[in-house]
Amino acid sequence: MPFPTDRPRRMRRTAALRRLVRETRLRPDDLIHPAFVREDLDAPREIPTMPGQHQETQDSLVRAVEDALRGGVAGVVLFGIPALKDAEGSEAWNDRGVVQTALRRLRSEFRDECVLIADCCLDEYTDHGHCGVLLADGRVDNDATLDLYARIAVSQAAAGADVIAPSGMMDGQVAAIRQALDDGGFAETAILAYSAKYASVMYGPFRDAADCAPKHGDRRGYQMDVANQREAVRETLLDIEEGADMVMVKPALTCLDVVARVRDATDLPLAAYCVSGEYAMLRAAAAAGAFEERAAVLEALTAIRRAGADMVITYHARQVARWLAEDRG
Repeated sequence: MPFPTDRPRRMRRTAALRRLVRETRLRPDDLIHPAFVREDLDAPREIPTMPGQHQETQDSLVRAVEDALRGGVAGVVLFGIPALKDAEGSEAWNDRGVVQTALRRLRSEFRDECVLIADCCLDEYTDHGHCGVLLADGRVDNDATLDLYARIAVSQAAAGADVIAPSGMMDGQVAAIRQALDDGGFAETAILAYSAKYASVMYGPFRDAADCAPKHGDRRGYQMDVANQREAVRETLLDIEEGADMVMVKPALTCLDVVARVRDATDLPLAAYCVSGEYAMLRAAAAAGAFEERAAVLEALTAIRRAGADMVITYHARQVARWLAEDRG
C-alpha cells in the first residue's frame, strides 16, 4: 500500500474544508479595544503615529465603545490623559478624574454588556512620565508607588471597573492591589496583571497617544529585558501567587515565544497586547503596498491566538470585528 503522501492536502483543497479542520479561530469576543480618553478635548483627535486611532472625549468614547460592542468585541481597556499632571500623578486616584468619569459613564450606558478594564499605572499622570513616584536620584520608589496603585485601584473599582490592570511592573503590585480591593469592599473586582511587560521600542506611538514619554531616563529598570524568556514565566507565577485572575504578555507579535511559554505555565486566562508600534507597522506596510491590511492583520492576530493567548488587546479590534462579520456573510 503506497504511503498516503496526499492526505494533508486533501483537507486543504477548499475553503470549507480548511474551515472545518482549522485549529485556531479568531472571534470578535476574543478581542479587547484599547481606548484613550483625554480630559481637555472638545472633539476626538487623531493620533499621528497611529492612523485611524484617536484620543477620545467622554462623548466620543461612548460612541467608540458602542461600535465595538455592536461588532461583538468583548470589552475595552481605558487609558486616561488628564489636563493636569504632577510628580505623584494624583489625578490617577481622583474619584472625578478622567478615567473614573469614563467608567461611570460607560457603566451607565452599557451596564454589564461590556467588560470595563482600567489600566492602573501612573505614567499618564506624572509630570515626569515614569510609572511611579521618584526618589531623589531619579529611580522609582517601588514601595511608595504600591501605595498609590492601591488608591488608584480602589477609585477605579468604585467607578465601575470590572477589571483592574496594573501595568507598572512594580514588585508586589498585584498583592498590594488585591489587598486594597478586598479591604475596600471590592473582592469581586478582578485583576489582569501585566505580568511580562518588556521594555520595548514598540511602545513609541502609545507614548505619543498618552503623552507619557519619560522626561529623563527610561523604564528599563522596572520593565523586562527583551532578551529574557524564562524571567517572564517567573514574573507570571509570582503574579498568580499574589492573586492575579488573568495574566498578560506585552508586546504580542515580538513575544510569541513568550506567549507560548506562559501558556504552558498556567491555565489562567492569558491576554496578549498587540501594541501601538505593532499596529503602526501593519498600517504603514499596508499603506506602502507591501500587503493587504485585512489579510495581514487577521494573520497576525490568529498567530497570537495560536501561540496560546485567550484574548488579544488590539487597536484593530473594531475593524477586525467588521471584517469577521463580512466573512460570516
